[in-house]
Amino acid sequence: MTLGKRLAAFAVMLGASWCMMTFTHEMGHLIGGWASGAELRRADLRPWKLPYSIFSPDPHPLITLWAGPLLGVLVPVAMAWLVRWRWMGFVAHFCLLANGVYLAAAWYAGGAYLDTTKLLEHGAWPSSIALYCLLTIGFGYRGFRRDCLAVFAPSHIAAEEPGPTLQ
Repeated sequence: MTLGKRLAAFAVMLGASWCMMTFTHEMGHLIGGWASGAELRRADLRPWKLPYSIFSPDPHPLITLWAGPLLGVLVPVAMAWLVRWRWMGFVAHFCLLANGVYLAAAWYAGGAYLDTTKLLEHGAWPSSIALYCLLTIGFGYRGFRRDCLAVFAPSHIAAEEPGPTLQ
């Protein structure tokens, strides 16, 4: 496969990964809100801008808030484990990395409407957020780096390797 085709495949996989990450993360908030009795006021799931959901009242905001990053990684990882296609491992590792980086960056930025700020406002332990970030960034980076190298490896090497595993 030529470098141009590899770059095109990489761009398509990144786009699919972004869509999967934003969708599963925000659907996690929606499912968490619904399950905890929150009333949805507004939501936007379009991936080309940052998706959001607004609940009011939300009797259990920590459930609503944590459901986003938790389902945002568990759903793609479960799909990759079940399907076992090389590209799905790429997507799952991207989702792990992106969700962890999002919570870490939001913690640093401190934006009023970002998940980390809201988690802290509603009583989440900083150590639980730090542990989530360490695990998702650590495992996500390791897997995503390996997947990226596989995309750009010479064809004869990539063909010999099995699809990515979720290690």
